[in-house]
Amino acid sequence: MKQEKMDQLTDPAYYILLSVLEARHGYAVMQYIEDMTDGEFIVGPATLYTLVKKLQKAGLITLLDSPGDRRKTYEATEEGREMLQREIERRRRMAAHGAQAFQHLQGSEGNEK
Repeated sequence: MKQEKMDQLTDPAYYILLSVLEARHGYAVMQYIEDMTDGEFIVGPATLYTLVKKLQKAGLITLLDSPGDRRKTYEATEEGREMLQREIERRRRMAAHGAQAFQHLQGSEGNEK
């Protein structure tokens, strides 16, 4: 399978990769994401399996052998774990930029009064 590089993760891909830090099958991935986000983020089956294929092609997750189990079980690869660490840092920086922008805006509004 040809590997396709991913530089950033979409929100659904981010949550899918988070959920397969431990081996999980598809339905468990969807349930884990919904539970982790208290229902604020839901990934449906079509989105899940489309992104699972992309994440596999990028080498970020792998399909585990599950003899005797019809369900497909996925787990993050080492490369996937490293990507997730980078993505968490990127999102932290993004949140900090947003906080700075609002702080600047609040300071500007205070000067106008």
